Amino acid sequence: MMRIDSHQHFWQLSRGDYTWLTPELELLYKDFLSDDLAPLLDKAQVNKTVLVQAATTTAETEFMLKVANETEFVAGVVGWVDMASGQAVSQLDVFNQNSYFKGIRPMIQDIEDAQWMLKEELAPVFEYLIKNNLTFDALVLPEQLDALYILLKRYPDLSVVIDHGAKPRIADNSSPEWFEKIALIARETSAFCKLSGLVTEASINPDFDQLAPYMKHLLVCFGAERLMWGSDWPVVNLSSGYMSWMKQVETFVEPLSVKEKQSILCMTAQNFYGLE
Repeated sequence: MMRIDSHQHFWQLSRGDYTWLTPELELLYKDFLSDDLAPLLDKAQVNKTVLVQAATTTAETEFMLKVANETEFVAGVVGWVDMASGQAVSQLDVFNQNSYFKGIRPMIQDIEDAQWMLKEELAPVFEYLIKNNLTFDALVLPEQLDALYILLKRYPDLSVVIDHGAKPRIADNSSPEWFEKIALIARETSAFCKLSGLVTEASINPDFDQLAPYMKHLLVCFGAERLMWGSDWPVVNLSSGYMSWMKQVETFVEPLSVKEKQSILCMTAQNFYGLE
């Protein structure tokens, strides 16, 4: 069975635009590139990946597209544009000439204004994405789900995937409203969701039982056809590792049908991002 990792990152510190990446994040404060990931993909039997932005610059998107061109396993790139700028649409036009470019991800979780995504000046970008079959990765926190729901209702044709299950606070169980809000979004919109990043929201090396209620909720809400597995490598190293998270996902999908397993591990990502 083919496997697609729907969410991984690369970075090269010397490029200098990863503002969030500071020496305090010791485990992550070094280069992570294709040669570092390749052996893990072999071990986990993962065939293809989707490379996702980690910096709020168009230069990083150019860097990722170049990497995709040179890296056999990268099947698609989710980049970044300054959605509020007058140049956003022309920038998208340029990126869209590249077949690896699949969509964009603004770093909404870092934006203080929870209503930011609803600003009128962003409308041309959302309209462009819809018209050109490009995707939108929603990197949101539980307190931004209300605004995301409004956005999804406003643009029902926008292809949206919620990154990391909207980051429920698993470690201290402090986002009870998450369960309800995720269920509402899944029920009333066509959004997809990534089964990724959950380990980082839990404790160090969380056991399966701690993650299972959240994983099960996402499956019940979205169904396998709208749920895609992702490693969130190398961020996953903060609390776990590529292989240990992969094993937890394998444990989770074990009781499911072959078709459901295929959806979560491969087909949902392939269909959503339109991967070759």
